[in-house]
Amino acid sequence: MSDASIERAAAMIRAASRVVVLTGAGISTRSGIPDFRGPQGLWTLNPLAEKMSNIEHYINNPEVRRLAWQSRLESPAFNAAPNDAHRALVTLEQRGNLGTLVTQNVDGLHQAAGSDPSLVVEVHGTLHWSRCWSCDDRRPMLDTLARVTAGDPDPACLLCGGILKSDTISFGQSLVQDVIERAMDASDRCDLLLAVGTSLGVYPVANMVPRAKAKGSAIVIVNGEPTAMDRYADEVIGGDIVEVLPRLIGA
Repeated sequence: MSDASIERAAAMIRAASRVVVLTGAGISTRSGIPDFRGPQGLWTLNPLAEKMSNIEHYINNPEVRRLAWQSRLESPAFNAAPNDAHRALVTLEQRGNLGTLVTQNVDGLHQAAGSDPSLVVEVHGTLHWSRCWSCDDRRPMLDTLARVTAGDPDPACLLCGGILKSDTISFGQSLVQDVIERAMDASDRCDLLLAVGTSLGVYPVANMVPRAKAKGSAIVIVNGEPTAMDRYADEVIGGDIVEVLPRLIGA
């Protein structure tokens, strides 16, 4: 982590009139939510968790669903609190130059920190709601988890009896086109794209970076490890995101 690099990136952010932020799992790890593929990642430590995140296995295998519901009961996300990196982005918003906050995370910590929900684009959905695979009925996740705690290991939809899952995008499940289009449109209209805590290897969201660059936007990447899009960046900053981001934004 170079002080000079942080100073240059901070000056770029201050000068930008429309900043779009893209966040990934790395911004929430200090809040106690593990990433997926890192050394202490959810899938690294528990390979079965990856199967629970695959829509084909989930829909077709009741045992996988039962394991998934037990895993949700134990998820740290329901008790996690925002950290200083989330709060720094609220400061950026309050200054009036945050256009859109696109997140790959499903934990809701941006909104919990105080980000305006209308500015947050959750491209992979949210774990705070459950949704029926058949009829799309949507209910607060804590209500559905209460049924699991009460003894129903694989709760069915209360309206149609269909399969319930978290309102997140699983592997093999189609993204919501309107949501993706909103994210891409934001990247087309920004003058600086700030990518935080994401490896930038998951598509189509990763395309935000080259799209923004092609439109003439500045690119700043903050991540603990090199990303697949570092070549597009004007500044790449490593280090602890919870320490770096407040310095960049002056929060």
